[in-house]
Amino acid sequence: MTTNRAGGVSAKELQPPVAVNPSEEAAGQLLHSSSEVKILVVDDDAAIGRLIKAALAGHGFAIDAVSEPALLESQLRNDQFHLIILDYVLPGLDSQKVMEWIRELQHDAAIIVVTAFPSIDSALHCLRSQTYDYITKPFQLEHLQKTVIRCLESRGLMRMSEEALREQLGSVIRERRKALGLTLAEMAKRTNISVGYLSQVELGKNSASIETLYRIALGLRIQIADLFHAVQAST
Repeated sequence: MTTNRAGGVSAKELQPPVAVNPSEEAAGQLLHSSSEVKILVVDDDAAIGRLIKAALAGHGFAIDAVSEPALLESQLRNDQFHLIILDYVLPGLDSQKVMEWIRELQHDAAIIVVTAFPSIDSALHCLRSQTYDYITKPFQLEHLQKTVIRCLESRGLMRMSEEALREQLGSVIRERRKALGLTLAEMAKRTNISVGYLSQVELGKNSASIETLYRIALGLRIQIADLFHAVQAST
């Protein structure tokens, strides 16, 4: 195994993304940044920082990377970030002190910790520090990508467009209806909604009102919240 100066895993040890199902990849692209999202990548191996930056490209994030531990405190003081991806073990720095800096200077930032030296103590410290996730090296870049997206979505920093939401809701409704063995005509009778309008909703052509979604949910024998939970699960 190749190691960096801190004894961590080198960029060559990070596992490349595995093959992604095209439908899953398309679902991930439904989300977009609601505003500029600033991310800081902290790893003393500059190659790993470049690799993570490349893996997160394509969503319009503003990504900075710090590979010199001595420069970390000034970076934290001089800018504000929404998310910090932090190598837990940095040469010359105490991990707990680094976490204190982040909580003092970046109190609104989410933290995703990556480490080549997982331990109960470090995991508990990260848990107490309310980090979003704790990832051990080597890791799949695809896993880190999905973790970052989930983290930002949970903070309202990434969301679906209205058009994408309509399409996903329609798809969820159509799949549930077919799973129940119902035709559009039978669904129309259950909901007292016209066949034509139901078809438009399933195709994502119309924005259904809350009342309409409520009637559809009743017709599908589920709660209205289940429709939106299914949409979130698909992204």
